[in-house]
Amino acid sequence: MIAFIESIKQVDQSLFFFFNGIHNPFWDVVMTLFTQTITWGIFYLTLLYFIVRKYRMKAVVIFVMLALVVLIADQFSVLVKESVQRLRPTHDPDIQHLVHNVYRKGGLYSYFSSHATNTFAVAMFTAKLFKNSRYQVFIFFWATLVSYTRIYLGVHYPFDILTGAVVGILIGHFIYKLLLIIENHFLILKMPKLAETGLSNQESGIILLIFLLFLSTMLLVVKQLMQAQFL
Repeated sequence: MIAFIESIKQVDQSLFFFFNGIHNPFWDVVMTLFTQTITWGIFYLTLLYFIVRKYRMKAVVIFVMLALVVLIADQFSVLVKESVQRLRPTHDPDIQHLVHNVYRKGGLYSYFSSHATNTFAVAMFTAKLFKNSRYQVFIFFWATLVSYTRIYLGVHYPFDILTGAVVGILIGHFIYKLLLIIENHFLILKMPKLAETGLSNQESGIILLIFLLFLSTMLLVVKQLMQAQFL
């Protein structure tokens, strides 16, 4: 069993160095921006707007449950980190000198990623809530992108990300199920019915358009600033 665990760790470390080794100055800046929660503020506000638009007064309860999703995902990942105590690549004395670390070294422990857990939990919860296939593809792409930044920046192994993604998906799923139970048994307002209401393709297209405009603008600004040697 110990030999099996060690072989898994070796594979994980090899994958980490492969992905972490793919870098350049432009993507160093971009990935540093992508990994920060505040960067996605406009995107988050867009999601909140559509929650209010689609679910009206029930949006208050949805916001509470969404906050619960993030709280549980974040705190559970931190609890496991402190229990497992797997050193981050940036803190492992055996390999830290080989790691391409751009932003911060992060906390001492890495397993498993809070970024991955949080983003995939939000992705799953909103995917179940909005019930639109285009949105689902897009939101899981976003969660994967944010999670990948943690490998690129040198603070997480791929298996940290994979575990966080699985746990986040489970948390998002179960909190959505809890939301339906609350709606059916405790909410006076019955309409719109959460299980029967979702985004139209046009509405999901608007969210995707806002995301792409924001993303392309950010990439263009970073490129121009680097060419002008401001970064």
